[in-house]
Amino acid sequence: MLYWDVYVRPLGDMMTKPAHRAHSRQNLEALEVLAQMIRVGRLDRKMSAQEMADRAGISRPLLRRIENADPGCAIGSVFEVAVLAGVRLWGGEPDQLESQRSALSEKLSLLPQRARKPKRIIHDDF
Repeated sequence: MLYWDVYVRPLGDMMTKPAHRAHSRQNLEALEVLAQMIRVGRLDRKMSAQEMADRAGISRPLLRRIENADPGCAIGSVFEVAVLAGVRLWGGEPDQLESQRSALSEKLSLLPQRARKPKRIIHDDF
């Protein structure tokens, strides 16, 4: 047996996605609502799927997956399509988002860098 045969696996075997990932009902319902808002916004703007995909810099099949509420789509792509469709993210006027972002940045600066479980207290007084 060759060294190559023993230690090297095809790249596809190492990077395969799990066959099925569980998602909460609330998550799937929120995705469905966002997908419907995106589709309504695109159709209100009289944009074809190809035109929306081109403007968002994504493929048409990815846009179809976004509009079908596929939970495996990259969040950046979903948000970009939502903005192009006129969906307001977080009630989102740009000023509101900026103030919310700065408030959260300030809060994060006050929190510890990492979350750690509390150390176990050892009772050694016999």
